[in-house]
Amino acid sequence: MAQEFKDASSCWKAILSDIFRNRKLLSVIERFARDNTARAKIEFGTSGWRGEIGTDYTFANVRIVTSAIIEMFKENDPSIMKAMGVSGLEEIRKRRVIVGHDNRFLGPEFAREVIGLLQKEKIGTWYGGEATTPEFSTGIEMIQAACSINLTPSHNPANYAGFKFNPSDGGPAGSEITTRIEAIANRTMGDAPLLVTELPDHVEKIDLIQLYMDYIGERGTLDIPRIRDFINKEDCVICVDNVHGATRGRIERILGSSKKIIHLRTDNDVLFGGVAPEPSEKNMAGVERVLRESSTRFKLGVIMDPDGDRIRYSDGSMQIPMNYFGAMAFHFLHVQKGFAGVVAKSVGTSNFVNAIAAKLGVPVRETKVGFKNFRPYLLKTARERAIIAFEESDGISGYNHTLEKDALFGLLLALEMLAVTGKNLGTYLKDLMTEFGHYYPERSGIAVDRSLVGEPLIARLSILKDRYKIGTTVTIGRNQRTVKDVITVDGTKLLFDDGSWLMIRPSGTEPKVRFYIEARTEEEKKAVFDTAERMTRDAIGEG
Repeated sequence: MAQEFKDASSCWKAILSDIFRNRKLLSVIERFARDNTARAKIEFGTSGWRGEIGTDYTFANVRIVTSAIIEMFKENDPSIMKAMGVSGLEEIRKRRVIVGHDNRFLGPEFAREVIGLLQKEKIGTWYGGEATTPEFSTGIEMIQAACSINLTPSHNPANYAGFKFNPSDGGPAGSEITTRIEAIANRTMGDAPLLVTELPDHVEKIDLIQLYMDYIGERGTLDIPRIRDFINKEDCVICVDNVHGATRGRIERILGSSKKIIHLRTDNDVLFGGVAPEPSEKNMAGVERVLRESSTRFKLGVIMDPDGDRIRYSDGSMQIPMNYFGAMAFHFLHVQKGFAGVVAKSVGTSNFVNAIAAKLGVPVRETKVGFKNFRPYLLKTARERAIIAFEESDGISGYNHTLEKDALFGLLLALEMLAVTGKNLGTYLKDLMTEFGHYYPERSGIAVDRSLVGEPLIARLSILKDRYKIGTTVTIGRNQRTVKDVITVDGTKLLFDDGSWLMIRPSGTEPKVRFYIEARTEEEKKAVFDTAERMTRDAIGEG
């Protein structure tokens, strides 16, 4: 059957065109994954290396990336070891590495390859099995492991797999670590001989969800007893859509079973029912149907991605994306729970939280896109500790919690908000907008010529910060707006005098320019988008 497909990509195309009829072709994908020895370029983006299973994400290439990490360990470079939070190879061997995966196809098999190579070098391992990204992060801290290797591509489609590396603080690896892994791996990809499979001597399992439960109990940011009491006593329904991912079973372990908690898409399906397993507005349909059919007083529905680091909300009357929920979470943690510190948000995230923070006298710190950029504010030793850290792409963490984004934390926090405020999320949001103002964020983008990817596109877009300085007048629809501030943390962000803004940012890996905008009314969103596109096309010479 393998002869019918010239490569894994064509086989995946057939599978994803009709997952019910062609699911059996996964055996062909496994053959490609095992037999394909073509090398790949390894790039760790904002959250690890990702590739198509059988094309570039193969057993041969997973062995190369693992061996690159081992070589990095053996180099004992002081700057790398400092970034990892260990003294050197011997400490790594003793503290061990946690290895696991989400529910992707061949996840356990890839994990065995990683464990085998580590054990060959006398590096101790723990096997976490199928687990969520925040469980790896909290597990590292709870047992003081040296690091973790988490085989997940997060919310990517079913044909993808991934490789995340977290150092001893539990957060996403910084660029000083990932750049070194890339360099060694890509050098090895050149002409080094193929690495052979090294089977593990033994596989010692670890219960990461129990460690996660112990962690949130020790940290005290969340009040789990109050959440359980709310569910037991109040007229409520909670709907959790796991989209077949590794979050399944987690809420039952943390909160216990309840007829008031309805779980969707919990069965084992590495093809995710044929959908892109992301917490999108479209994928919330099942959750919203459950909430509409309920007559309870309190309603909360969420969808989480396969590795449990992204989440989206609904209360049955409206969806609440992270742009809004992050601001609500800040208000709740600061006003209701008394946590002090700063707000950490990515530069493309709604300024709704800025408006709330300004009135409450709390500083806001805006970072580049990528959750790893929140590390300075989430460390326990941070001079400025984040009350909340969130990004518009559905990731969140909070005070005294993990450095990784955490959908489970996001759900538990939402439940505590309901318990304490006595309000559904939509009502809470409307009350905050009445008090602090209305904000309407959105994102989009345009494709550009492939020849512009990388430095050429960055260079052309760099003229925006010079062309639109503070005080410049810009026509947006029928209105004249004045540039009040220019932020160049990641791309160019123009803030206008009415509180609206737009941000133009080149993709680092794709021939695309991304727009992040925010209007003060729903009707003005299109005009701000049109302005962002006009500015972009003028800058790259397409005007």
